[in-house]
Amino acid sequence: MLEEVLNLLKNDNVFLTGGAGVGKSYLTQNIIKEYKNNGKNVITLGSTGISAINIGGVSIHSFFKFGICSDFNELNAYDRRQKESLKKVYEILKIADLIVIDEISMVSASLLEMIRLRLMVSKFKGKLLVVGDFYQLPPIKKDESKNALFSFKYAFDAHAWSDFKFKNVELRVSKRTNDLEFYEILKQIRIGNTDKSVISYINNLRVNDYLLDENTTILFGRNDDANRINQTMLDRLETPLETSLAQISVLDESVNEDAVLKWVNQLNAPAKLDFKIGAKVIFVQNYPLMGYHNGERGRVIQIDKFAGDIERVIIQKDNGVVLDVKKQLFSYTKFQVNGDELDQSVLATFSQFPFKLAYALTIHKSQGMSINGLICQLNHIFANGQLYVALSRATSPENLRLIYSKNSDFEGYLRRVIKIDDDVRKFYEQTQFINVKEF
Repeated sequence: MLEEVLNLLKNDNVFLTGGAGVGKSYLTQNIIKEYKNNGKNVITLGSTGISAINIGGVSIHSFFKFGICSDFNELNAYDRRQKESLKKVYEILKIADLIVIDEISMVSASLLEMIRLRLMVSKFKGKLLVVGDFYQLPPIKKDESKNALFSFKYAFDAHAWSDFKFKNVELRVSKRTNDLEFYEILKQIRIGNTDKSVISYINNLRVNDYLLDENTTILFGRNDDANRINQTMLDRLETPLETSLAQISVLDESVNEDAVLKWVNQLNAPAKLDFKIGAKVIFVQNYPLMGYHNGERGRVIQIDKFAGDIERVIIQKDNGVVLDVKKQLFSYTKFQVNGDELDQSVLATFSQFPFKLAYALTIHKSQGMSINGLICQLNHIFANGQLYVALSRATSPENLRLIYSKNSDFEGYLRRVIKIDDDVRKFYEQTQFINVKEF
């Protein structure tokens, strides 16, 4: 599979897609690794701050110097004030071999057109790998300004999409669950199918109430709900409260302080982490060498301090493995040219333990996780694809329960929230995908 996509990238741009849990991120990381191992220059970009962090890169707006511009007219005026900054961007693009854009579903058509403009001006000669699932979270829809050149929404609607001439690869084999019936139901929800079999299956997962226990994680649509549950469960523990304050270091004095704070707020690791011995926690980063992956849960069994500061936390994972966990360093970076190579210089760092309380999370913050023992509170689903994102975190339907406590009809509610844009459906139906061998 890796070799097939690498071969495609020799001559063509690639769009890599597929539902949740099929291995898009894993394959993408291996493609990046292969390029770098061969001395190639790779630019890794995310459509949002969170996706940029997950891919180990920077945001599209930050890299391309788009500011808050939403169309060519705004960008033209903005660019007159940043000629020196743009010169550096073009120098980077000139020697780049591959640009990776993660979460392409959240890139609007207008934004893709602006990306193409930057690539054309810089005479970019490398290849483009865009990754994501248009059936999941869509672009944030803004009111079109009177000067906007584009009235369409999705990236695939842009003229630039056609010009990039992507080879399309769709991964279809689930790496998250072995339950074929559950996976088939998720596939139907992904494409917006709400027939009787889907509704019946989801309805059978409903429970009237839930117990706040240590064996489940509850997903909410809203931050306040998740925070309330976590605090309630933490308060139940009689062990002493411990607090780990993240250490934030700005290494480049030219960096904008507001930009650093915005980056910190987008991290999945909290700036202020309250926990206790006995607390259930969930890892929020992948670090296989240290023994943990994003979404794995465990219990705090020991907290070691030095000179009053928490130096390490001993965590026993749910599978019984005991880990010695230290703070992880998160880096806020920028790309820069170093001879014929690209470097990621560090502008600021954030040091914090790579876990948070596991009793409750928001759907948004759960992206990329695989969770055993999951309850989804469905009262506040507000975006296309959000229900699919929530349900597809589960590794098995046996450990998945749904809560819905509104007065309105549940079946009618499901049909409203399992709503797929017709443009997305048509795009996938009309797009020719290349079959690659999956494992």
